[in-house]
Amino acid sequence: MLIPITNMMKFLKIFFISFLLFSCVPLSIAPKIEDDTIMVAKKFKKKLPNQNALIFEDPKDANEFYNYINIKYERNHLDVESNVPFIVDGQTLYFSFYEIGKTTKTLNLVPILIDSKLEKNDHSPLLSDIHTSRTGKWYLLLTASDDEFKDCLNPNHPKYHQTLKFLKDLKKEYLNTTNYLDALLRKK
Repeated sequence: MLIPITNMMKFLKIFFISFLLFSCVPLSIAPKIEDDTIMVAKKFKKKLPNQNALIFEDPKDANEFYNYINIKYERNHLDVESNVPFIVDGQTLYFSFYEIGKTTKTLNLVPILIDSKLEKNDHSPLLSDIHTSRTGKWYLLLTASDDEFKDCLNPNHPKYHQTLKFLKDLKKEYLNTTNYLDALLRKK
């Protein structure tokens, strides 16, 4: 009868040790987008419009896309983020963009347990700075509409494929351009 109890104790020790070693509880997770995706912007972030958006991770610094659009479309810092006109098959359409940051936040149980043990022994906590950890990613969401404010990234829109191609080309050019004046020269 002692053998099963000792096996149970070994199991509990192994379980407890592995619990401590792998004890990061995710509280929020930033989405992983390999290339790009289309989804309703409001589902990505509640404050955004209820409109389809081309979404991709932005590996560049904050406001880089703003600077790129400002220079490429000669916006002079006026309405850079919204209703930027572009032409598809002779029709003027408008795109807007949103830079959104999302974080992955985890709760680290090992430092919490160590600090609670220290506090029980009348010592001040040492690891309170790492009770949680955060890492973040930036995303760009591009929306497009026509003169009647219809969603051009809706698959039923007559200019859907052309708009999608334009936005994907814009994304590709942005990611491959380091000197944004080059983008302005390519436009002309």
